[in-house]
Amino acid sequence: MDHPQTPRILAPHLSNFQHRIVRVLGKVVQLRGDSAVIDAGGNIDVILNRDSHLAPGHAVEIIGKVDGNLNIKVQAATDFGTNVDFNAANAVVEATHRYKEIFYDGE
Repeated sequence: MDHPQTPRILAPHLSNFQHRIVRVLGKVVQLRGDSAVIDAGGNIDVILNRDSHLAPGHAVEIIGKVDGNLNIKVQAATDFGTNVDFNAANAVVEATHRYKEIFYDGE
């Protein structure tokens, strides 16, 4: 079975991935009803689904689709707790874009 690619991105990469499914690891900085803000190399607005249970200050991995306003519509959210080394995680993301042919197909 061919799984859809979910390139790992940070906030600065959003505009390159409009209307694509992506994977983002960030820290929850604000909850606002059916949306939230996560910090992943910059703030990203995420539109939550009914199954999203985010906690302020926690790391969360979001899989979702980037919309035309550069928000991410959540398909799945996984709470990674509070003990995440974002510097290391972000370095991995930067490497995947530097060597993207290894990790995902370009446009």
